[in-house]
Amino acid sequence: MNEILLEARDIEVRFNAVRAVDGVSLTVAPGETLAIVGESGCGKTTLGRSLALLQRPTSGKVMFDGAELTALSDRQLRQARRQLQMVFQDPYASLDPRQRVGEIVGEPLLIAGVDRATRQKRVAELLDMVGLGADMAQRLPREFSGGQRQRIGIARALACEPKLIICDEPLSALDVSIQAQIVNLLIDLQRRLRLTYVFISHDLAVVRQMASRVAVMYLGRIVEIAETEQLFSAPRHPYTVALLSSVPTLGSGPSPVAEDFLLAGDPPSPSRVPSGCRFHTRCWLSGKLGHPERCATQAPVSAGEGGHLAACHFSDEIAPLLSTSPLLKGAA
Repeated sequence: MNEILLEARDIEVRFNAVRAVDGVSLTVAPGETLAIVGESGCGKTTLGRSLALLQRPTSGKVMFDGAELTALSDRQLRQARRQLQMVFQDPYASLDPRQRVGEIVGEPLLIAGVDRATRQKRVAELLDMVGLGADMAQRLPREFSGGQRQRIGIARALACEPKLIICDEPLSALDVSIQAQIVNLLIDLQRRLRLTYVFISHDLAVVRQMASRVAVMYLGRIVEIAETEQLFSAPRHPYTVALLSSVPTLGSGPSPVAEDFLLAGDPPSPSRVPSGCRFHTRCWLSGKLGHPERCATQAPVSAGEGGHLAACHFSDEIAPLLSTSPLLKGAA
């Protein structure tokens, strides 16, 4: 078995003057869940779509199971996509309202040339697998709730027995109680089918429950990547600390210490990325250190050890500032 199932090398995705994804490199090992987190507009979804080649990168390479997806023709890519599928954010928009559920779930098999009898048997298995039941195959999407529709989307993604599924914010359109059910389903399917996930989300509580590793994105770049518990207990980038500070907790509200790390203002426009470190205009750490000129003029390079990398000139200064923080005591 390959030690790396999916690899992105220097991926860029440009829309005119906007670099939605700007030089991202990452790897995903078989059987793991890599979460990609960040604020809205940071490039998470565009990166996910480019990994599946639903959005072709402007430059860079995507390697999957030893093959370079970015070098394949459209016909070859259709073959490769049987092993690399997506679950989309909106369970209402991602299902054709004119098709019956059996047709939706069986469509990847139809494209793959599977005969009708085999398709019907596989669809019944898939609907049972996601907790809906084979008798649902003749119904239309409008007859289902949002959570049930997302189960249909998951069943469709599983149809051709993929090795990797990219989940693009699969919980954001669902009620909290339903979110927990879908998370449990995804975890159960991963164990049973030995699946690998790229899980795109802004919900850090869910990410902590599901992910093996976490990549934090800001304005098109990964600013920190680490194993999940390491990132939650000892973050090395001020943006990661700010995201953790914003997670709701039980009690009377955020502590004064945690409030020191909250984000200031809105993200800059992707068409007008700040010079130097692109986070310096909102950085609480830069302010505490006297707003060093280095942050405004020099772009930091990701550095670290043990697989924990952060793109910050002063990442070593973060741990002492957080040593007494209830934020990290609660995360530990």
